[in-house]
Amino acid sequence: MHFTYTFAAIALLASTAAVAGPVCTDEPQSKWLTEAQMTEKFKALGYTDDVKKLHVSRGKCWEIYGHDKAGKKVEIYFHPITGAIVEANVKG
Repeated sequence: MHFTYTFAAIALLASTAAVAGPVCTDEPQSKWLTEAQMTEKFKALGYTDDVKKLHVSRGKCWEIYGHDKAGKKVEIYFHPITGAIVEANVKG
């Protein structure tokens, strides 16, 4: 019985971590790239310029939703200081 509860707790923690997204930095936002700079970087990487949502994720990354060249929805996490892609998810 104890094994079942332990396994369930581990599974719950793993699923919660997956939903939360990556962790990027603890640096103050004064050191981050601006929203305008991140939008331009997103476009420069070949994503369409219809940025649907740009915000700071729980892990303190820039999180951007938009579309790739094939028209598929994307969710991309960028490191807010370097602008490097930390995680990219394509949907549909």
